[in-house]
Amino acid sequence: MPRNKLFLYLLILAASILGPVLFPSFTQQMAILWVMILMASTWDILGGQMGYNSLGNITFFGVGMYISAIIQISMFYDVGEYTSAFGAIKPEFTSNQYFIGLFFGIIGAGVGSLILSLLLGFIVFGLRGPYFAIGTLGVAITAGQITGTIDYIGGGSRISMPFFPGDIYFRSIFFYSLCFLLAASVHLILRWLYATQFGLAINAIRDDEDKAEAMGIPTLRYKQYGWALAAFFMGCIGAVFGNMVGFIEPIEVAFPTPTFGIFMVAMALLGGKGTLWGPVIGAVLFHLVKETTWTYLLGWQYVALGLIIILNIVFFQQGIMGWLQTKFPEKFGIFIDDKTHEESRVAMDDK
Repeated sequence: MPRNKLFLYLLILAASILGPVLFPSFTQQMAILWVMILMASTWDILGGQMGYNSLGNITFFGVGMYISAIIQISMFYDVGEYTSAFGAIKPEFTSNQYFIGLFFGIIGAGVGSLILSLLLGFIVFGLRGPYFAIGTLGVAITAGQITGTIDYIGGGSRISMPFFPGDIYFRSIFFYSLCFLLAASVHLILRWLYATQFGLAINAIRDDEDKAEAMGIPTLRYKQYGWALAAFFMGCIGAVFGNMVGFIEPIEVAFPTPTFGIFMVAMALLGGKGTLWGPVIGAVLFHLVKETTWTYLLGWQYVALGLIIILNIVFFQQGIMGWLQTKFPEKFGIFIDDKTHEESRVAMDDK
């Protein structure tokens, strides 16, 4: 790894460690920032690298949340009794029970979401372009509505997650650390994958899927692999998020399509989709604007966020990283033949 990149990663690591220590009252907001970085990065696997703009990735966030809850509760109590009591009973979980349940809950959430993505892939990957986007949006909305009708998991009411066995400070640090580790894992895995045959294949699908198929690339398989990877980590972070907020509700917490479902797309576009660092930068800036408007423009926060999205799409489609790559291509290992570039410019002027 080049020295400048190593320094960048060490700087981010140091900031990540010192952040909750220096600003303990903002630990949860910083944890949510890592959640948003993960969301934007996993969305970009399909939306940026592969050219399939999914609006349904939030499905796996909610599915993972509910799978985790079922596993954590069912290991020690009856889920039906737990959810039907509506707070009348409060089962106590020991520290060992809580952390063992959480561990298997996160793993189960990731695996369950991955399996669901493979099953859905046979249906939705028959669609392309805007039809794929609308189809995946329909999956997310349907998932939230169906979940609200299942009494076994609380129906339209909320499920209280097992109570964390520790003080508030340790709780906030614990979940911050989980969010950071998952987001960092996603980034490092994608950094490696995008430099392999997988990265070349999904970029070929984005550039010309028919030509990629003609060249012998198994496009359906790579599309399913990409969505499965995104689904696995979305399921894992959904499990962590559900425990972090302490309860699950089908529409606004588990399947928040109008908020997180759209935010992850906006963050990738703002930072520059189709790049490794674009979704990260976009998530950081978007989260800062979101928290600022939530504090100082309460009641107008969605207007401000919507305005940013509109300006980004109309005037700044390449995003921050796309603009930087165009402005300083040599910094990103992109070298342009000046002679060829000048000949192309002259030819365009003649036209």
